Amino acid sequence: MSSSADFNPDTTALSTQLIHHPYQPPSGFASLQPAVQKASTVFFPSMAAVRNRDWAFKTTYTYGLHGTPTSFVLEERLATLEGAKHCLLAPSGLAAIANVNLALLGQGDHVLVPDNVYGPNQSLLRGDLARYGIAHGVYDPLDVDDLARRITPQTRLVWLEAAGSVSMEFPDLPALVRLCRQHGVAVALDNTWGAGLAFAPFDLEDAGGEHPLGVDVSVHALTKYPSGGGDVLMGSISTRDDTLHKRIKACHMRLGLGVGMNDVESVLRSLPSMELRYRAQDRTARHLAQFLARQPQVAKVLHPALPDAPGHAHWQQLCGARYGGEGACAGIFSFVPQPGYTQTQIDAFCEHLQHFRIGYSWGGSTSLVMAYDLAGDRSLPQSLQRLGGHRLVRLCIGLEDAQTLERDLAQALASTF
Repeated sequence: MSSSADFNPDTTALSTQLIHHPYQPPSGFASLQPAVQKASTVFFPSMAAVRNRDWAFKTTYTYGLHGTPTSFVLEERLATLEGAKHCLLAPSGLAAIANVNLALLGQGDHVLVPDNVYGPNQSLLRGDLARYGIAHGVYDPLDVDDLARRITPQTRLVWLEAAGSVSMEFPDLPALVRLCRQHGVAVALDNTWGAGLAFAPFDLEDAGGEHPLGVDVSVHALTKYPSGGGDVLMGSISTRDDTLHKRIKACHMRLGLGVGMNDVESVLRSLPSMELRYRAQDRTARHLAQFLARQPQVAKVLHPALPDAPGHAHWQQLCGARYGGEGACAGIFSFVPQPGYTQTQIDAFCEHLQHFRIGYSWGGSTSLVMAYDLAGDRSLPQSLQRLGGHRLVRLCIGLEDAQTLERDLAQALASTF
């Protein structure tokens, strides 16, 4: 490689000067936010460096798709958040889920998902992975014995979700993980709800011990709380085991999964305020859940922190000690309208809300509402079956004033039910 002494502006064409200019800024610059460093091509100092590059453990750089200093910083901070050793970024939470499935499953394998699993994960299993010869089954997340009955010699992976999508059941995570350990089955958790704040996915019990009870993989939709702005799509995959990380990373590379560094910058900027936002949305959500529980139009409120919610005891055991005994809960919950109300009335309720926008996702500053009809999609928990509660309304709380949101819910209930 030419040195700066070989660079003669009198004899070098201007276009070449602009491309190969020798100036390097002085080292030692420090600021609040990490620099945004983008790349496709990454320069190597020698061919020996090319041959000895480390693609798995962040000791060298290889290609922009596999990370720059900017994405490495975010991955390390997220690993700390979740109590992991390794972290990978993916273009979305669903991409992270797909990466785990494709890395750990092959033809003839069997995977189990909870009945309340994130819908696109089950769609992936029913569609593309079924075509690849990968079978899947569904278990009741509140029944450890049901999971035990469904594990087969071909089961290679069990997915967990806490709390469950839409219906918000909170499972006994330590018992489910312990069962999978007994059968030698890998465990992956969709930890978007917990966000690394409500509980420690890799230390569910015996924290600090030599072999703590925890999941093998934690997947996190950074689109939600870590981003916080409703304008970034990104996911992460966290692990503690070196071999497992390399297996997932190799699949990650073969799939060509990458993220934009400007999106990484947005998450890095929002990450320091994530716990403050999580707790604020949690407090408002609990206030509104308690308000709705008192309304005659509401048959049931599904919020893990409420004493009569499915799996509340499991939530209390795992999350209840956080924040001085207040417990940690995401700012998201659902409610079941009284069974006499029609889907038209439920839709009208959503449309009458003035401060809740109709939309998917959560974790942003704006409160969201979405109506669901679970009939035919899944087996309903017994608590909902008794209510005839296949129609649900999910509320995802933003950062608006709690009293304003309460008045909005009250007027929509009065106008439509």
